Amino acid sequence: QVQLMESGGGSVQAGGSLRLSCSASGDIVTCMAWFRQAPGKEREGVADIDSLGTPHYVDSVKGRFTISQDNVKNALYLQMNSLQPEDTAMYFCAAKKRTCLGPTLAESEYDYWGQGTQVTISS
Repeated sequence: QVQLMESGGGSVQAGGSLRLSCSASGDIVTCMAWFRQAPGKEREGVADIDSLGTPHYVDSVKGRFTISQDNVKNALYLQMNSLQPEDTAMYFCAAKKRTCLGPTLAESEYDYWGQGTQVTISS
């Protein structure tokens, strides 16, 4: 079992930055991702980092968001820059039981989920 807890959400103006953190406890996982869900929309994969440490991003955040992990702390991060109102959503950390290679941004791939942290961007 893996428990995930996100932190770092908040409200900022457009153009600002936020850094999300996800603390993982329990079993060691090597495939993790960030998802987000805006009101009235489906949950979408934002960024993942595969078992080789290679990051992948959805097109809408490329060049603005950076996913990283600290294997010692068993933590996952998402640095978000140049935030826009369309980035407003609940952001979730997710982990997969098994290893993964390549882009893994499908919700169905992940076994464990955090409770989410709200990100609100005002124009």
